[in-house]
Amino acid sequence: MDLLSKKIVMAKDIGIHGNLFGGILMAWLDEAAASLATEFCKTPNMVTVRIGELVFKKPLKAGNHLRIYGAVTEIGKSSISIALEARRYNLYSGEEVVVCNTNSTFVRLDDDGSPTPIDSSVRDNFKNKAN
Repeated sequence: MDLLSKKIVMAKDIGIHGNLFGGILMAWLDEAAASLATEFCKTPNMVTVRIGELVFKKPLKAGNHLRIYGAVTEIGKSSISIALEARRYNLYSGEEVVVCNTNSTFVRLDDDGSPTPIDSSVRDNFKNKAN
């Protein structure tokens, strides 16, 4: 998996139980995945169509550093699937602990909002790297 994003959990991001609000983490994951999808497919016309089950494994507190990793797992005719992993990063030891993981799917849209094919060279390049 490649590093997609880094965040610092701020006090404004904390929910009533003293942990990072889950919806904020979901938005960060979606933003990181969108960045990967658009760059990988060489088009800004990608939209989220699915976010898989989110499993929150560890809490994040104010001041924690977060790193979001991702990897393309599949490319269809007009869609791309991405595996995502959020990790708490310890500044002192460099240790990373997985706090959440999920999968996202994006679809390329045309100007009318209908699915349109991802460039064949992108799909072929992915298939060649997978083999």
